[in-house]
Parts: sequence; C-alpha cells; structure tokens
Amino acid sequence: MNLAAIPSPTTSVWHVFGLPLRAYAMCIVLGIVVSVLVMEYRLRRRGVAPWASLDMAVWAVPFGIVGARIYHVITSPGNYFGSGGDPIRAFYVWEGGLGIWGAVAGGALGAYLAARQLGLPLSVFADALAPGIPLGQAIGRFGNWFNNELYGGTTTLPWGLRVHDMDRANPGHATVIDGQPVTLPDLYHPTFLYEAVWDVGVAVLVWLLDRRFKFGRGRAFALYVMAYTAGRFWIEMLRTDEAATFFGVRLNVYTSVLVFLAALAYFVLVRGPREYVVPIDAPDAAPEPAPESDISQVDVSATEAEAGRAPRAYQVVSEERFRAYQRTGILPPEAAADEPVAADETTTPSASSADER
Repeated sequence: MNLAAIPSPTTSVWHVFGLPLRAYAMCIVLGIVVSVLVMEYRLRRRGVAPWASLDMAVWAVPFGIVGARIYHVITSPGNYFGSGGDPIRAFYVWEGGLGIWGAVAGGALGAYLAARQLGLPLSVFADALAPGIPLGQAIGRFGNWFNNELYGGTTTLPWGLRVHDMDRANPGHATVIDGQPVTLPDLYHPTFLYEAVWDVGVAVLVWLLDRRFKFGRGRAFALYVMAYTAGRFWIEMLRTDEAATFFGVRLNVYTSVLVFLAALAYFVLVRGPREYVVPIDAPDAAPEPAPESDISQVDVSATEAEAGRAPRAYQVVSEERFRAYQRTGILPPEAAADEPVAADETTTPSASSADER
C-alpha cells in the first residue's frame, strides 16, 4: 500500500433535517462567493458603488450555471443519450458536470445584461473579475474530488490519487463490501488538484501583472483566459473520463487552443488605459475639463433614452481625473487607485482620449 497516496472521500452528500447537503454544490457556491468578493474589492477601487458585484452575480451566476451544464452535456453525451444513457440526468447538476467554457459564455451573457442595467462598461466588470474567476475555479475543483471524478490515468507518483468506486444506486456514497469502501485497483493522476494549483497560480499572475501594468479594456480578463487555457490544455490530456473526441483528441483540447488564440489576439490588438468610473452626475473635480471621450463612452443620448434602454449611471474617466475626484473627497475612501503605474501604460489626458476611441 502506498502511504503517500492522496485519499478520496467516501461520501459527498449528507442529509441535514432531511435535506441533502452536497459537497459539490458547496464547493461551487464557495467558489462563487470568493470570486464575487474579489470582484467587489477591485470594482470599488475603480470607483464603482459598493456591492454592484452582487447585482452582477444575480445575472451572471444563473446564466453561467446553465451554460456550463449545457456545455458539459454536449461534450460528454454518453451518460445522457444513446445506449445506456438517461436523458433526465442531464438536469442532475448536483451529480457533477459543469463545463468552464459554457460557464464563461453563459456568464458573459448574464454579465452583459447586468452591465446594461447598471450603466457600466462590460470591460470594467471583466477586468475586475479576472483574478477572482480562477480562485473560484480552484475551490470548485474540490467538488470533483468529493465526487471521485475527473481523475487522470494511472500513476506511480507519490501524489497518486486513490479513487473509490461510487455506488450509482446510492449517489454520493462509495460502494461498500463487507463494511469497507471499495477502491479502484490503481492510483491515478489527481487532475482536479493539478488544475486547482494551476488556477491559484493564474490568479496570482493576473493580479500581479494587472497591478504592474494597469490593463484596461478587458485585457486583464484576456490574460486570465490565456493563462488558464495554457494549463487546461495539458491537464485535459491527462484526464480519462468520458468526453467527446475529434480525431482521437478530446474536444476540450481543441477548445483550449482556439480560446487561447482568440484571447491572445484580443490582448495584442486591443489597447487602452485602465477604466475608472465616477457617477454620471458627479460635479467636475478635474483640474481641467476632462477629454470628451471620457464621457462619450457611457453617456446616454436622447436616442438611447427614447429606445427604452437603461439610463447610464457612470461616466468613464482617465486615471488623472479619477485621482482628482479622490482628492476632493467625492469618492469613498476604498476607491483608491494607488497601484504603481507602468511606464508604457501611463497616459496623459490627451493620450487617454486617443486610446479610448
């Protein structure tokens, strides 16, 4: 027996007052909470009102969960369709199975709708959320550990994972024979742990680089996507769970490559300083009139108002003007743009005007 092996839980669901309490769901919820708190902290430092992150989460989380489940079912159809499949289980989210690409697509749609309601550029939310998403993903991956799923091939490494044979007739519990839980005969790559560790590294990377270079226009989010997909590419190659393949290669591998290239193109082609916001009706606190482009991005026109669109609540301003608002005390203390400024990202008002167009 390998004493260095990583154990797995034998139970992933507990009943409290007759209600099931599922480890997978708790990990997902905890991951969402951490992501929202990180976004909240970063939004406030960009001038957004307190707890706008909750308004965003109300839209983005349900859309993200639905999108994640749809993507999982499409890419792992064997459990739900065809011979031996059970279509109704496609709705059993608590059994595990949420695809990150569907979560990003669905969550982005929900976030766009929330941004329209709040009168904020979507890129402000995306960049604020960029380090929080991988932290949430890292926590969520431990739900797969509780479910004894999404492990890799066999290994003799000292951190090999011991996996239980889970009882399909008693979901959430390992198969038991003679009072002992049944384990699979070998040790396996703990791909859930690989991805969790990688995700934490991605969060740190995005946080530090964004602090140094002050990315704007969604570039911090693009950096997260690039870093995450680079790790997902090699981790996906280790996994042995059933999934759709194309020419013998898992579909998620192709998706990782395509999404990485799309994020890379966006990161290289899109330029502009970090976006800060102040209330649309805030009194002028700048030492000189703000460039016209600072307001035109989000100012509501008569045409938009007549079309019944949500009124804009904020105006985008340059960092210099944002600091002027801070000095006058118009913005709350937590709205502190005090990160160091990189030489190639520092902009004057005129340069900011050109970039933001």
